[in-house]
Amino acid sequence: MAIKANIPQYKANLQAETNSSALYRALTETETKEELKKVYSKLAESEQKHADFWREQIIQAGGKEPPVKPDWRTRTLIWLAKKFGPQFILSTIVEMEESGGDSYSKQPETKKTTMASEEKSHGRLFKAMMSTLPGGLEGTQIARFEGRHKGVGGNVLRAAVLGANDGLVSNLSLVMGVAGAAEGASLSNGTILITGFAGLLAGAISMALGEWLSVQSSRELYLRQMSIEENELEANPEEELEELSLIYQSKGISEEHAKMMAGQLVNNPNTALDTLAREELGIDPEELGGSAWEAAGMSFMLFALGAIIPVVPFIFTSGKESVILSLLLSALGLFGIGSAITVMTGKSIWTSGTRQLIFGLLAAGVTFGIGWFMGVSLAG
Repeated sequence: MAIKANIPQYKANLQAETNSSALYRALTETETKEELKKVYSKLAESEQKHADFWREQIIQAGGKEPPVKPDWRTRTLIWLAKKFGPQFILSTIVEMEESGGDSYSKQPETKKTTMASEEKSHGRLFKAMMSTLPGGLEGTQIARFEGRHKGVGGNVLRAAVLGANDGLVSNLSLVMGVAGAAEGASLSNGTILITGFAGLLAGAISMALGEWLSVQSSRELYLRQMSIEENELEANPEEELEELSLIYQSKGISEEHAKMMAGQLVNNPNTALDTLAREELGIDPEELGGSAWEAAGMSFMLFALGAIIPVVPFIFTSGKESVILSLLLSALGLFGIGSAITVMTGKSIWTSGTRQLIFGLLAAGVTFGIGWFMGVSLAG
């Protein structure tokens, strides 16, 4: 019999399982490969059974069955999956499943069930997708499977959030430093505004240039490595076949099956170099087509988007009013950025947003104080 005191925990579990079930059903609809559709469909059914279990626990404990719908985070992940593909959110799903398995292993109600092990198994399955483990698919299916399921989604979103955060925090600190100096040395509002735009442009250009160099250098390195691999494949295909076979064996595939798979791939000119690049070099040939200029432009835009926030009030107001408005607007931006990353981390919006807010305002406070001290010294 369930314990009444645990009803809040049962409801939290029910919500989590409802979220997962809805997410996997959405992935089933979004996925284009039939093999993966079946995987997502089975996962959705499994999570729905878990949800039914907790719904029954609530009823047995004397509670009322709550109306449960996917929460905002799940709806956001579903939107991201539909917009960018299932692979975009795989890293987040791994974290969700692993945390669920750890939680269930500590709850007495699940000790006589396989729920904890099932959740951990789901996490291992998605890890296999992210690490390009073939997972039973053979021949040319492996190369297509590997190319679709790189677990980069979390990193992409984090990079976007961090780019905007860098712009906001660095330019807020710069603007507040000059505003502090203005308090001590009677600098004009125009000086602060010019400094803010200069900081925006300098930082955004620096970020864009760094991103361009990073992407372009990586592409050139990858192309050189692939050229070497192509030459080795032509000169000594038997050695490449053996290397590929050993890689698959290291992933838990039997020696006989690994050799068969490696032979099929190496003997197919359409997939041989592609698969060797992925398995031996860890390179996704499809990613080589990305534009360094697009990456640079995105970095510029994200940094500028964050950096413009503390500058805007100085366009329309002046004096202490502009400083206060800049701080308020930046505070909202900092909290929003801290909240945005919780889509992937699953942490509390208030905890993450408040933490980001505190750190950003502390940095601004330090630079304001230093600026004020230097302004007074110069004026005196």
